[in-house]
Amino acid sequence: MATRDDERLRIKPGAPKRPDGSQSGQRTQRFVSQVLKQVSKAGAKASGARGAHFASTFGRGRVAAGLACNRLGADARRVVIKSRYVMLKKAGAQSVSTHLRYIERDGVTRDGERGQAYGPETDTADLKAFEERGKGDRHQFRFIVSVEDAGELEDLRGYTREFMRRMATDLETRLDWVAVDHWDTDNPHMHIVLRGRAANGQDLVIAPDYMAHGMRTRASELATEWLGPRSELEIRQGLLREVEEVRLTSLDRALLRHATLDRVDLTLQPNDRPRQTLLRARLQRLEAMELAGRIDANHWQLSPNMQQTLTTMGERGDILRTMHKALRGQQRECVLEMEPTRPVIGRIAAKGLADELNDRGYLVVDGIDGHAHYVRLPVGADLAALPVGGIVEMKSAGRERSVDRNIAGIVRDGLYRSVDHLVQLRQEGVADPQAGVDAHVRRLEALRRSGIVERMVDGVWRVPPDFLSRTQAHDAQRAADGIIELRSHLPIEQQVRAQGATWLDHQMVGDTRNLSPQGFGAEVRGALQDRRDFLVEQGLAKRRGSRVVLARNLLATLRDRELAEVGKVIQHQTGLLHRPLREGERANGIYRRSVQLASGRFAMLDDGMGFSLVPWKPVVEQRLGQQVSAIVRGASVTWELGRQRGR
Repeated sequence: MATRDDERLRIKPGAPKRPDGSQSGQRTQRFVSQVLKQVSKAGAKASGARGAHFASTFGRGRVAAGLACNRLGADARRVVIKSRYVMLKKAGAQSVSTHLRYIERDGVTRDGERGQAYGPETDTADLKAFEERGKGDRHQFRFIVSVEDAGELEDLRGYTREFMRRMATDLETRLDWVAVDHWDTDNPHMHIVLRGRAANGQDLVIAPDYMAHGMRTRASELATEWLGPRSELEIRQGLLREVEEVRLTSLDRALLRHATLDRVDLTLQPNDRPRQTLLRARLQRLEAMELAGRIDANHWQLSPNMQQTLTTMGERGDILRTMHKALRGQQRECVLEMEPTRPVIGRIAAKGLADELNDRGYLVVDGIDGHAHYVRLPVGADLAALPVGGIVEMKSAGRERSVDRNIAGIVRDGLYRSVDHLVQLRQEGVADPQAGVDAHVRRLEALRRSGIVERMVDGVWRVPPDFLSRTQAHDAQRAADGIIELRSHLPIEQQVRAQGATWLDHQMVGDTRNLSPQGFGAEVRGALQDRRDFLVEQGLAKRRGSRVVLARNLLATLRDRELAEVGKVIQHQTGLLHRPLREGERANGIYRRSVQLASGRFAMLDDGMGFSLVPWKPVVEQRLGQQVSAIVRGASVTWELGRQRGR
């Protein structure tokens, strides 16, 4: 029986799928890029290597990359270059200014001072002008250049300028760049930001081969010229140090490169006995770490996850050194949980960037639980807004919050009423029930803006039946890596006698059972006792035997006192009349600025004749200089940012 062509089965492979199962042509290109990136990491040869095909046929520098691949000898100085290609439209409007501000941050010079950007012809580059020139650029390049023994270079800036001149020759165009030298790590390095625009006004496209191999070759050539080639003694001493290292080393990469099915045969290099001896010593060290097993004298079996394990162990060692340096000899149990599974509250002992190229920060938090925590910050978190010594709380995203459980427990007939909650807290004997209600109202207002709950009238919200699951999904969508909140910008030593509702006051009216008797928890206990003594002096607490009874509505009283004092100062500075807000009163005006107080951060709303101080929220910062409206209920606030309809 004859068959027709249109009845034949034809298989058409689809594009690689997204994590959610959908397909897209744009994701196909990204998938290919990821494959090329992994091939490069695995040690693929440059396109100019003998017997290899050209990996790329586009971009500037591909010819230079092919010619430079075989220039380096075994005695050349080693250079590590990390590069990042940033699409400016996708990265966001503040990406460039944030990165430039970071590389010029405090504490990066030899003397611990603020960094100074420089360029091809100047030692004091104007970063604002550089940012303005790149307003219309499609993309930008960011590099970190780390030269072996960079501390021996007499002129790090001169080295950077000569390196960029050679790079401009290879790319056949003038380059517009700025750089900052960093001396705040074990090995000095340079941050270079390069505009993605060539001298002819077109987009600067650099060949992948040049990014992967050519730049490093040029930098290594220059370092060898300036410092001289490495002697045999230096090379051997460096390899001997690698034998005992608890991290991924060049010896490990050599073993992985020559392994077949994770099996190493040392007889394949009979003429290089010194190196074979080093490899054998490294294998014995790996055997002690249970990452390799001896088959016989010349054959070894490597663990399949050896590379990943050694990389992780190296990162762990770096983190522990960072934590010990931050704690300055204080005895703490270190917790290296990158993304905490439970809330972490404590004092910021140190901060920095775990990933300098991608501007992802970290905090070392001296917790109230008596432990020291290494916390990786969410992408985009502003390190400048988290002062060392301040009090922070890190919450894991997507986990159920206690405040949400409380709201769900008080709901009756689908409604949450703040009056009912206040009565319940008073019956339970909570020290400051109004402050507890205010905290829940703030959470409800945040959820209202996201469409999860609905405010019926003041103090009443409609809560859906699937409230807890929806709030968890909401938090997970906001920050996949966790939520960081600054509880106080003041160290606890300054909070003891501060005029305002401090973090210590919130701890006092809350539950102090989670304070450890050791470490920072013990320091907080001592500060709370000193704070009680101060409140007694101010008439806001009374002693009854060994107990101290706090005044009613303590937090509101402290907050109102501080706002009244600050209001007088601003009134004297601006000539505007300070108008304190009453419960449920609406404030209208132009958002002029924010002020950081012991009671928190407040926004100044100017209506032309006077001003009001309203609790600040991140959502209002984008409305600086614009007309906004807010309703204050205790310590909570409802911001209305859109155009309001009148009668």
